[in-house]
Amino acid sequence: MAKEKIVICDDNEGVRESLRLILEDNYQLAFADNGFAAIEQVKNDSVSLVLLDIKMPRLNGIDTLKEILKIKPKTKVLFVTGYQYTDAAKDALKNGALDYIVKPFEPQELKDAVKKALDKK
Repeated sequence: MAKEKIVICDDNEGVRESLRLILEDNYQLAFADNGFAAIEQVKNDSVSLVLLDIKMPRLNGIDTLKEILKIKPKTKVLFVTGYQYTDAAKDALKNGALDYIVKPFEPQELKDAVKKALDKK
């Protein structure tokens, strides 16, 4: 059975690597270090989920989310952010993100959030 594809978009290489180590056994992963690269991956590939940072240079996560959903409205997006209960996190949910998880997180917390997001219809 083919693994579901997840795009991990974060401008911090350490965060991308942490997410890779947690998820690589169960999912096919692709990486983007900015919003523009994530948008291109969604545009050109079949993607099950995007893990997206909110605070990024050039194109922030909220604007990246909006562009992704314009291109492929059914794309599932889960934010991974260092900012809990902020207007940005609330804005992400208002603009179509399924949920957000706050850094630092436990590996199982991330796995559970990803599974829950992928299980949503």
